[in-house]
Amino acid sequence: MRFLVSIFALIVSLSGVAQEFYGEATYMSKTTMDTSWLPEGREMSPQRRKQIEERMKKFGEKTYVLKFNRNESIYKEERELSAPGGGGRGWGNMMGTAMGGDKYKNLADGQWVEQRDMFGKMFLVKDSIQQMEWKITGETKQIGQYQVIKALGTKKNDELDWSSFRRRRPNNNEEKKKDSVALAEGKMDEVFKQDPTTQVTAWFTPQIPVQHGPGEYSGLPGLILEVNAGRTTLLCNKIVVNPEEQEEIDPAEKGEVVSEEEYNSMFKKKMEEMSQRWRGRGRGRR
Repeated sequence: MRFLVSIFALIVSLSGVAQEFYGEATYMSKTTMDTSWLPEGREMSPQRRKQIEERMKKFGEKTYVLKFNRNESIYKEERELSAPGGGGRGWGNMMGTAMGGDKYKNLADGQWVEQRDMFGKMFLVKDSIQQMEWKITGETKQIGQYQVIKALGTKKNDELDWSSFRRRRPNNNEEKKKDSVALAEGKMDEVFKQDPTTQVTAWFTPQIPVQHGPGEYSGLPGLILEVNAGRTTLLCNKIVVNPEEQEEIDPAEKGEVVSEEEYNSMFKKKMEEMSQRWRGRGRGRR
């Protein structure tokens, strides 16, 4: 019970934290990619498969910086400059753009804002912060110089979160053949299914008494330094509190304002239109 008393004391002390309190936390993100859908045997050489797996692995490894004050935070990906001709128009780059953007959260009004580019048109997605019901276990460990406490929760998966999809496991050769045809025709929804929720393990430190965390995560009595959710792990490897140079934390303002549900619906419709055109061109080449 001692750690709970300490937590509650820190929550109360939040009222005494200066308004200018500011911090920056850097996170390494790793997502294990499902490569079971890649063709095998004569359909794809081992060398080609290895190239694709390496590319997918790189796409699943990213660095983010969370900048925060008492009530606001902004979560930005640190993007590398692409080599000439290597900007890529692949599916991973397209999905990253559709889901990408700096994620602003305001805990005081319970809202988040994210600017997204859908095939050249800018949208401003605004919605309510997902309120997760956390269960603090009392288990502790050390991350760098900070003692962290384990908490468990369940999050509702975003419809466009590719990391929450899993491939249907075919039971026989007939189902394998059916899946191969569906993949060749771009009918991903016939092969991959999404889990409605994901179990989350988070580690937070009361030593930094703010309720922020990376991405969509927040609501614990201390900064969240590590998250394990499905195939994704987020781990903080650097924290700076009250540096001399501080950035303003403001949401993006340009773009058509839509809710997350509205944006997802438009994006899925656009993807279906592109898939139909692609299948049409494929039939025309036969």
